[in-house]
Amino acid sequence: MTQKSLSAWLKAVILGIAFCGVILCGVLLPTIGKDIITENPEFSSWYRPWFAVLWIAAAPCYLALYNGWKVTVEIGRDRSFSMENAIYLKRISMLAIADTAYFFLANLLLFFMNMNHPGIFIASLFVDFTGAVIAVVAAALSHLVQKAAVMQQENDLTI
Repeated sequence: MTQKSLSAWLKAVILGIAFCGVILCGVLLPTIGKDIITENPEFSSWYRPWFAVLWIAAAPCYLALYNGWKVTVEIGRDRSFSMENAIYLKRISMLAIADTAYFFLANLLLFFMNMNHPGIFIASLFVDFTGAVIAVVAAALSHLVQKAAVMQQENDLTI
């Protein structure tokens, strides 16, 4: 697989994830929320806070996708191991950990405000764990790419 084809595949994956996110946040979540309110009117005061929490949580995800897009552009230019990619991956890691912390704290706040079901809170811990895993993997990749970039730069300087 060439660098250009790898870059194209990664870009297609990023676009697919972005499209799924738009469908989830723009169509499915509002529809499911309204269905829950219709069946359980006592939850109607929960709709707007939850909708705001989920939309705010989506913003760092799209910023991470943007940084991932930048990584794929560098891969397409045959610069997989560059300091720029290390920086982009570090940003993805920071966005993931910030989003995970925000989502956990927002769930905890909604739980203490009696606007969250204990089952939902426990299920959200799996989402938090996934975000933490993404943060750790992106940080590890950032470190490895940075080391490879330094090695490549040293290698380019030798005759």
